[in-house]
Amino acid sequence: MSSTRRIPARDLAQIAVFAALIIALGLPGQITIGSSGVPITLQTLGVMLAGALLGARKGVLSVATVIVLGLALPVLAGGRTTLTSLASPTAGFLIGWLPAVAVIGWLSARMLPRYRVVPGVAINVLGGIVVLYAFGIAGMLLRTDLTFWAALSANVTFLPGDLLKAVVAAAVAAQVHRAYPGLISSRVTPKPAGDLAA
Repeated sequence: MSSTRRIPARDLAQIAVFAALIIALGLPGQITIGSSGVPITLQTLGVMLAGALLGARKGVLSVATVIVLGLALPVLAGGRTTLTSLASPTAGFLIGWLPAVAVIGWLSARMLPRYRVVPGVAINVLGGIVVLYAFGIAGMLLRTDLTFWAALSANVTFLPGDLLKAVVAAAVAAQVHRAYPGLISSRVTPKPAGDLAA
């Protein structure tokens, strides 16, 4: 029974590659705008790509790998660790990576076998902006004295950049899914050979 739950080597490799990609996208560092303390980083682009290309399960595992590695290593943008991030007003954004990648991955899988850019952008916006901002703003409300509207307005500055990331992730995903179909495993059980003629 346990063998059916084992993660195939191919999936492990994909999870590791995307965890490394998310970490690499943090190497350019971060830019902090205004007094909200929320930095601009490229790592959310990696989160969107992980969901759009790997699906919910592998996408969540790749993001979780980064978060776990961050307990010991400075893998987050700006040389931060997971504990540093969780102790800051941006804690909700880091936690929000998990539901964000899950939503993007689940909805992207529903679109296949033909990934389309426009619905892909909408999915990335829903997961990578709406869901992520909801967790991020909730974290800011818990860690700061900001009101809801003040926390919301503090994040409006980041919308143009995050919209661009959503477009880039969808454009990349469309090309990759066209070249390498089957990255997101299908849960549909194939029909027996005798049923194909029916």
